[in-house]
Amino acid sequence: MTTDQPARMPPLPDMVIEPLVRAALAEDLGTYGDITTRTVIPAGTRYQARIRAREAGVASGMQLAAIAFRLIDPDLRLRVLIPDGSAFAPGDVLAEIEGEAASILSAERVALNFAGRLSGIATQTAAFVAETRGTGTRITCTRKTTPGLRIVEKQAVLHGGGFNHRFSLSDAILIKDNHIAAAGGIRAVLRAVKARASHMIRTEIEVDRLDQLAEVLDEGGADVVLLDNMTTPMLRDAVAMASGRIVLEASGTMRLDRIAEVAATGVDYISVGALTHSSRTLDLGLDF
Repeated sequence: MTTDQPARMPPLPDMVIEPLVRAALAEDLGTYGDITTRTVIPAGTRYQARIRAREAGVASGMQLAAIAFRLIDPDLRLRVLIPDGSAFAPGDVLAEIEGEAASILSAERVALNFAGRLSGIATQTAAFVAETRGTGTRITCTRKTTPGLRIVEKQAVLHGGGFNHRFSLSDAILIKDNHIAAAGGIRAVLRAVKARASHMIRTEIEVDRLDQLAEVLDEGGADVVLLDNMTTPMLRDAVAMASGRIVLEASGTMRLDRIAEVAATGVDYISVGALTHSSRTLDLGLDF
């Protein structure tokens, strides 16, 4: 069976992500705007520029780059040639921008910062997803995101073929080891969930030992079990114990070179914080 990867997602509404771009432009323009461009570029100078890939990858952040150019100058003409979620090779042109040279230069860095950062996440995600090929395991991200940029970083994970975990603390109940310790044990937290949680809320609980998994399976009340920092043999045993009765998510020490063997255990998800907290920014440039 091949991995059930999501279909390409439609773009987020511009109005949702535009405030992120506005904030980045305000940070970059400072109190007096782009004084270099205003000083050396004669008014009315027009150019055509290209955002070009200097290495291979998967595109993400092109929507934000387009918003950056539009906010600086609505009269700029921008054509995205490689949309978010598409692969590209070194030298490929991702987008073309035509209009006032000063406007292009003033938006350049913010546009490339978003596109390079998010394409890096999408590219890293695609590499992890490739390691699950031939299995039913899905790659998912975590909440280890850049403050203020979670929505677009998680969108980049989707562009790379991954799946999203919860977006915020209000999305789902995720009971971690510290919750268990503070609340008095696994049975105590699961009984609290059964007594108090809405029927519309899903519950995940973290375990790091097989006897804890057995306790969860016996007590009930959870929809997902997060198998934290387990060895590969332990993960295989956990899959056998659960026998399809509950969704299993493997987490912790999930390096790229380990993903194939973890996926082969039969877990449903592998969560990887590194997708968003450690992905390298891809090298993209804007050429006149």
